[in-house]
Amino acid sequence: MTERVAARLLRWFDRHGRKDLPWQHGDAAGCRDAYRVWLSEVMLQQTQVATVVPYFHRFIEALPTLGHLARADEDTVLALWSGLGYYRRARFLHQAAQRCVERHEGELPRDFEALRALPGIGRSTAGAILAQAHGLRFPILDGNVKRVLSRYHGIHGDPGQSAVEKKLWQLAASHTPDQRVADYTQSIMDLGATVCVRSQPRCGDCPLQEDCVARREGLTAQLPTARPGRRQPVRSTLMLILRDERGRILLERRGPQGVWSGLWSLPEAPDPDAAWRTAGQWARVDDARPLAPFTHVFSHYRLAVEPLLFDRASAHPGVADQPLHRWCDRDECAVLGLPAPVRVLLQSLQADHEESP
Repeated sequence: MTERVAARLLRWFDRHGRKDLPWQHGDAAGCRDAYRVWLSEVMLQQTQVATVVPYFHRFIEALPTLGHLARADEDTVLALWSGLGYYRRARFLHQAAQRCVERHEGELPRDFEALRALPGIGRSTAGAILAQAHGLRFPILDGNVKRVLSRYHGIHGDPGQSAVEKKLWQLAASHTPDQRVADYTQSIMDLGATVCVRSQPRCGDCPLQEDCVARREGLTAQLPTARPGRRQPVRSTLMLILRDERGRILLERRGPQGVWSGLWSLPEAPDPDAAWRTAGQWARVDDARPLAPFTHVFSHYRLAVEPLLFDRASAHPGVADQPLHRWCDRDECAVLGLPAPVRVLLQSLQADHEESP
């Protein structure tokens, strides 16, 4: 069965697989750049290929090598990442690059355990780097592969549970061939992303349909087993937009804990009274205008945001930029790591301001 699965996936890949993704481009000998493979693997965690591609191009253009990434400051890295979410991935990427310079002569190690020891690189990511960049036989088990294997073998239970995940790893290893490992790795990921999708899989186009337990037993909607649903709590906040006569916005660097940690964002307050007190610490403000509220969805909760604009704010004398606070114009905001909803909010505010007479 192992050879049949790999052979069928590779034949399918030769006809239908994705072969021109920007991180797949190799040198004259066909060898792929491990740095580009690694960057793509981290970006693709919980993010679809179509979303990742423009971010990947922008990131590579600014930081084309691991050395460039290691030497970059965190604000630059987070600004390039802004909009992809899960910003801890970007910080780990940055830290891992610096560690490679310190301990591995500026290269990603080819040793599996050394790779896994780097920040943000787990078992599947390490396997994907070694398989796709170097053709080494290591299995992967991302979300797409879990779905394919769960359906093909009829594996019940939450794939995130230890016992189920252990079984899936065993199956992933058993199917990984000795030859064309990079193509096989891409093929099984592509199958999960384009054919064996979460809802309404295209079983008639699947090269594994003949032996698939889920298709034979009518279980494609039940497998893989979903986690028990939990109702997302809702949290509320006021975001304060202090804008001076020069159009600069007061930004605040968030602390090391919690969401958006380390990013530049807008000051926040729990209620209007606290909002006025907070604004008054930094500037003389005369009025406040509420803007359209919005909700931002995180993985574990929903954040209800009420923006409050303090226009024509005048910074208090002697209160200039601080390590955790700074007044930024449009160009400065563009190169800082801002949370995506904050960036969108400020861009819409700037557009409205330019259209006003």
